[in-house]
Formats: sequence, C-alpha cells, structure tokens
Amino acid sequence: MKVLTVYANPNPRSFCHAVLEQFSQGLASAGHTNEVVDLYAMKFNPVLQPRDYACWIDETVPMETLKGMVHSSSSGIQRWAIEKWLRNKEVSDVVKLVHRFRPRDVVEQQKKIAEADGLAIIAPVWFVGFPAILKGWIERVFTYGFAYHLTAEGWNGEIGGRIPLFKQEKALIMSTTLFNEKAYHAGLGDAMKRLIDDFGFRYPGIKKVEHVYFYSVGAVDAAMRQDYLQQAFALGKEFAL
Repeated sequence: MKVLTVYANPNPRSFCHAVLEQFSQGLASAGHTNEVVDLYAMKFNPVLQPRDYACWIDETVPMETLKGMVHSSSSGIQRWAIEKWLRNKEVSDVVKLVHRFRPRDVVEQQKKIAEADGLAIIAPVWFVGFPAILKGWIERVFTYGFAYHLTAEGWNGEIGGRIPLFKQEKALIMSTTLFNEKAYHAGLGDAMKRLIDDFGFRYPGIKKVEHVYFYSVGAVDAAMRQDYLQQAFALGKEFAL
C-alpha cells in the first residue's frame, strides 16, 4: 500500500517526531511505501488567498457562483474586463483558463493525495484541533472539484448535498495531547471526531477513518511513552488491516 503521511510539528525532537519515526518503521516492516510531507520543514503556506480560487473551479460550478468568485477576487477595471469576457463563455472555457493559474504547491499536494492508497496524519492537538499549518493545508488542498462536489441542493445550502470524491481506503490520524484520556472522554474527543474525523475525512469519501490519541505525553512516565511508540509502530505495521 502507498501511504502519504502528513506531519505537523515544528520541533524535530518532539514526541510527535518519535511517533512519526516509529510509524514509518512499522509501515516499512510490512512492505508499505511511505511519503512524508513535513509541513513545517517545507514551510507550507497555510493561508488561503484569492489566488487559490483557481483550485476551486471545475465544470460543475454554477456560472452565477463563478461570477461571484471573480467579483470578490478582482477589482476595478480588472473586474470589468473579466466580467465582459465571461458574458459569452461557458464554464468549461473559464476552467481551461483559470486552471493555468492554480498555485503549484496546492497542485503538488493534490497529486500526492491522488496517488496514495491511504493517508496518515501526525500532529499535536492545539486548542482542540489541528495546528494552524495543518488546518490550512486541508483548507487549501481539499478543494471543491478535488475532495468533493455539490448537488443543486448543496449549492443552496443543504449539507447533505455534498458528493465525496476521495477514493482512499483509510485515513489514520495520530494525535499527541496535553490533557489526559478523561478529558477527551468528557467531550474533547467527540468535538474532534465531528469536526475532523467525520467532516474532514469521512465526508470527502475516505472509507475507514481511525483516530488514535497519545494522551498527556508530557505527564505520563517513560514506560507509558514507550508503550505509545510501540503502538505507533504497530499502527504502521498493521495499517492495511
């Protein structure tokens, strides 16, 4: 199996990095291939900007919505010229044009995802969610036309009108935490499951989403941390199960 592992921690000596190393070794021991995307090391820009709109356009976008995107991302004479050009064009004409201007870093990440059979995410929990650089990676890379489409109902605001496009068999999320297991059973885990596991990964179509927590890594003893690392290795070795 070809796995894409997205890693987000700025400290190369962190426990998160030890998890990454053990997980990678586990994958290798089972014969899987693993490409690691280290977001901090590559200085990935997590900020979605108007130039990213080119990645959110395909033939299924309603023309009126497309015009609204153009209107919000251009100004003055530029907006007037673009709107004039749009008058006699089909959405397919616009797609061919704007796709030339898709940010290369996003296209590169989408290609890596498309080629992967499974995804793995390794990051700490900050403010009951992903680090900003990882959240921004999802916002910029999981675009319309790549991660999902919308039905007519979806364009009219119905959440059930989202069509999943991802084909990966599995996503494994590994999170290191500050707080203990009790805190996550009391509500933090449910919040992350709804926002990250369900909406972020199941909703775009990934068949199996598993989220593993390494609780309170700064407070547990050395034996427990070693158990966590052994678990990370096993998660890699048994990834295809």
